[in-house]
Amino acid sequence: MADITVTLRQHETTGSIATIRNHQLVMDRPEAKGGHNIGPMGGEALLASLGGCFMSNLRAAIAARDEVIVNDIALSITATVAPDSARFSAIHLQVAADADTSQLQKLVTIADRSCIAANTLRSALDLTVAVS
Repeated sequence: MADITVTLRQHETTGSIATIRNHQLVMDRPEAKGGHNIGPMGGEALLASLGGCFMSNLRAAIAARDEVIVNDIALSITATVAPDSARFSAIHLQVAADADTSQLQKLVTIADRSCIAANTLRSALDLTVAVS
């Protein structure tokens, strides 16, 4: 895979606009942290990116298997902020769907192994994935 490049530019007084291919994402801090709350914080966008990567790989794993039926996929991501530093110490992904539980677990394992974001973060923190 080729390198991936994302560019950011200042937006208003506290925000930024990320440009990713032909897509844009506005990020900012909440008002309680001195921002204008015009978009998610970078850490929140990181979690959404992880979720998007994981969901994309899960959907691809499902699509590659004609006999598997999975509907209404929901992914919840919870990050624990380390008490002594400005970083996440753990991230937990919880997957739910209308599907056979054993088939869903197999697909989630495939998605977890294929997700570039999860594989990158896993070496830096405790990253877990579960099916509910």
